[in-house]
Amino acid sequence: MRVVPIFIAAAILTSPLASETVTPPARYTTTTVFGNDACPAPNGDEIVVCARMPESDRYRIPKALRKKKRVDSGPSASWASRVRTLEDAQRFTRPGSCTAIGSFGQSGCTQAMINQWFEDRQQARAAKGEY
Repeated sequence: MRVVPIFIAAAILTSPLASETVTPPARYTTTTVFGNDACPAPNGDEIVVCARMPESDRYRIPKALRKKKRVDSGPSASWASRVRTLEDAQRFTRPGSCTAIGSFGQSGCTQAMINQWFEDRQQARAAKGEY
């Protein structure tokens, strides 16, 4: 059993490839090509790596840059969103809240229905992919 690894190591060390040093290419270029477009030709010792995408994605915004859902919390949140969060937390005790708690609770029922309709509409548009 020990003869095989020593034999393999001796063969590798005495091979003509073991004495050669391989230098990496000077430049790497990565590019994206669409449809049947050809990859650009390398210049000299350059390596060109091409990623092929469908023709339908040529003029689209890349997925990494598309609009993402806004986060209204954490240290990067604006003051306006922080105030909105606090107002939402205390809204049930204020006038126009559509609850039995607080003064004039009944006056906010219509506004609560409008707000619910608006949120449902936004969710439906987001589900369809509209912005």
